[in-house]
Amino acid sequence: MSPTTPTPSNQQTGGTTATTDSPGTGGATARPRRRLEPSIVIGGSLVALVVLAALLSLIWTPHDPIPVNVDDRLQPSSAEYLLGTDRYGRDVLSILMYGARLTLLIGLTAVAVAAVLGVPAGIAAAMGGRRIDAFIMRIADVALAFPALLLVIVFGAAFGAGTWTAVAALGLAAAPSFARVARAGALQVVGREYVTAARAANRTPLYIAVRHVLPNISGLLIVQASVAFAIAVLAEAALSYLGFGTEPPTPSWGRLLQESQSYLYDHPMLVVWPGIAIGITVLGLNLLGDGLRDRFDPRMEGRR
Repeated sequence: MSPTTPTPSNQQTGGTTATTDSPGTGGATARPRRRLEPSIVIGGSLVALVVLAALLSLIWTPHDPIPVNVDDRLQPSSAEYLLGTDRYGRDVLSILMYGARLTLLIGLTAVAVAAVLGVPAGIAAAMGGRRIDAFIMRIADVALAFPALLLVIVFGAAFGAGTWTAVAALGLAAAPSFARVARAGALQVVGREYVTAARAANRTPLYIAVRHVLPNISGLLIVQASVAFAIAVLAEAALSYLGFGTEPPTPSWGRLLQESQSYLYDHPMLVVWPGIAIGITVLGLNLLGDGLRDRFDPRMEGRR
């Protein structure tokens, strides 16, 4: 009787079972694909809904959101006016769609201003030595002492209230936060071996900042941008509500809230609809920011 030949696909060695690799993996175990965080999916969907409404308003709205139509004022929801009309007879749905465009424009511009001012300052603080670091961070501390609303009021008194005045004030108010985030991320990068090698090769600080530092802190900056965007949306609505934001007759979510507060008991939906629009946008941006933080922030790696 011939000896039994062991099966090669299930040989036991040292008490453990060795399994053959699947074909096409080259002998290495395939790494599992990282799943998207639920907060990224939900938040991204809510933000995409607002973006879609804003883009659609560029080419179509159910009615013109600007002209006054007194004959149709305070109409309830109907086939002609899906969300009813406001006290000036304007279609609420059209105002919300147009307001989404304005809200996204103000948020994006304010975040861009904050990033352009704050990110280079934060990287310079991390790479410039102790004195430059202390000088830039003290300026950031002073800037953080002034709330965005106070800056908007000061800018409005100096330059006149309006959309771009609010954008400039919101951008300046958010710049110190970008500087702090950029500095914290850059301090972790400048101590790496490839940065040391770049310095040994006589690379300029600008080259090191653009080539090595900025790409490695981009994840943190994206998270900060999403958070700053949500704050800018809330601030724009609050400023329009108080009369320091977008001037009439341009439709705005915050002004629709302010104009509808007198009809809170008789026509409560006039307040509910813009509140829902603001809530969806802020919630989506916050969820998206939380998901991006969990994905990009290395400090969250051990908590997943």
